[in-house]
Amino acid sequence: MKTSHTMVEIFRTNVKNKKLAGKVLKALHLHLPAFKFNFDLDDCDRILRAQSNGCPVACREIIQIVRGYAVEISVWEEGH
Repeated sequence: MKTSHTMVEIFRTNVKNKKLAGKVLKALHLHLPAFKFNFDLDDCDRILRAQSNGCPVACREIIQIVRGYAVEISVWEEGH
């Protein structure tokens, strides 16, 4: 029996409102439909979470898509 592992990558962004977050999420879902995305705009780092089932999270593509909306984004590192 094969098991798939959920993989999550967390990014810090400068998205400040739900309207922009919605546009970014729509683009991410369109270009990377195998992943699940959500924002936590209440967090001080304006977290974007990307989740996949079994395959590595496409960090480079995610960053490229998000930057296309003039959003600052970086992979979140613990301790920052």
